[in-house]
Amino acid sequence: MATRIKQTTRAQESTNAIERLYITMRHLLNRGFYKPSGVSGNALRSALLVLRPEIYGSIAEEKAELNGLIYVLERLPEGIEECRFINLTSDEGFSKSHLKPIIPPKRRRNCYRIDDEQMNIEITRGRSDIYDILTHLTFLFVESGKISKRVLVDDGKATIRDWEKLVEFVEKEEKEDAEREVALIHTANILGRTYEEVVEMHKKLETTNKKDRFLNVVYWLGKLAIEEEISGNKRTITFSPLLRERLGHHIHGERWAETIKNTLEEQNLLHRPIHIISANMHSVMNSLFARKALSEEFPNSKSLDIYEALSSADNKEFQRKVKTWAEENGMIFLDDDSGANIDIQIFDSAKFGKGACCYDFDEEIQQDEKPVIFVMDYAFGEQAYETIDELLKPLENNGSKQFLNVDSISVMGKAGILEGGKGDLMIPSAHIFEGTADNYPFENELCSTDFEGHNLKVLEGTMVTVLGTSLQNKDILKFFKESTWNVIGLEMEGVHYQKAIQSASKIRKSINKEVKVRYAYYASDNPLETGSTLASGGLGTTGVKPTYLITDRILKQIFS
Repeated sequence: MATRIKQTTRAQESTNAIERLYITMRHLLNRGFYKPSGVSGNALRSALLVLRPEIYGSIAEEKAELNGLIYVLERLPEGIEECRFINLTSDEGFSKSHLKPIIPPKRRRNCYRIDDEQMNIEITRGRSDIYDILTHLTFLFVESGKISKRVLVDDGKATIRDWEKLVEFVEKEEKEDAEREVALIHTANILGRTYEEVVEMHKKLETTNKKDRFLNVVYWLGKLAIEEEISGNKRTITFSPLLRERLGHHIHGERWAETIKNTLEEQNLLHRPIHIISANMHSVMNSLFARKALSEEFPNSKSLDIYEALSSADNKEFQRKVKTWAEENGMIFLDDDSGANIDIQIFDSAKFGKGACCYDFDEEIQQDEKPVIFVMDYAFGEQAYETIDELLKPLENNGSKQFLNVDSISVMGKAGILEGGKGDLMIPSAHIFEGTADNYPFENELCSTDFEGHNLKVLEGTMVTVLGTSLQNKDILKFFKESTWNVIGLEMEGVHYQKAIQSASKIRKSINKEVKVRYAYYASDNPLETGSTLASGGLGTTGVKPTYLITDRILKQIFS
């Protein structure tokens, strides 16, 4: 009797593609370099094309993917499309040179344009950062190859007229609006997109200093790919020896944690109940003090208007006033210079002035028992393990160990939701690590009933910690959603936080084994819905309500 072989599903193919991507990336890191048009580069490219992540839209089609292009450009340094050589380095002292750092708007990483052909990118946040960069670069090389393929004719001996007209416009010094429109028409044909779509992307990338950034990006992506094809001038990605040597050794996390613990010791706070919150640098401070600091400007104490106003970049004066109020009432701000790129706020409730804080708590409690709220900015992927693991180790002085009195650890942030829309809430009961058998169940101090009556959908269940948000497609996500794992969303840090917490509390015993944990996420996107991925744009004011609702519940539990 013939055995029937079961067909591989798209979810399985996608999982295999992700695995191939990461194995290839780790191999390239160990090897020290690769060429995007070489065998290794093609392995990355083919795996990404099999995967076809939602965030990269039409990557596998002949036409250019425009939303994905903008998403990637916001996370890579400006000018990277012009560089033939991209060098990933450790923190190797470039900040002490004459070179000015280029910081991408949506990723905190220092990048340096060494010369016309080379860009150096500093990696201080671990492997997740490298995977993120290599995935985005692979997307750029795929799009670059599409342009070259459409532009080159006659077996690569000539280029089409549209390309020649774009080159003519970009290389021109004085440019008029009518000429720009004509150049955009030619570009639309090169990219296989409508004129309307191309104009929209042109406006999104336009800046005061670089009016034609979109056209320049298309020009350089095409130019370098064409030169590779014709003259063999291949682009190269390298990993510095120091980066390969330092990776995984917690150098930046150790430096970061040491500064914090020394500050806590100087302020005589190590023995006090410490509540760690991983969040942004505004919601805890604003929740604690904004309604009091801005009572004249916002007399309605129950309105969200105050937080919406504070989230606007135009209201610098309101933000300054709240920060000043917070500093006058015991807030210490540590501007991180360790390379971890994670700033810190420490709130000493013993120094809150009478009536200065927006929360009621027992003011009769002894000074030694008053809570210290420690807020750390968001970590990135595996960096969450590095930072929390180092932070929870005891402070060592002259051979003696001083343990931190950690009472609770709360993690809030954005995540992709699998059922619902932007702004809805996810309360996890476990984190599972994509592509491994690692799973971390825990007792969450937060639950769905804490958020009832606010017109937001609240899901409880399992969160998947993914290797990269830009490596998910609908097939994998549908499998997660429909499986018995009861997956409600995906993010990048949960497993790494919980791994560090469990090892500190249950194995090393450096903190209380009954430490309370709180996890809550609000939806930044629903990758299962067309047009609702991260590439479709930010949350805007939609994120204000869930952000402050989660912050409020965490603070109420701390003060109760």
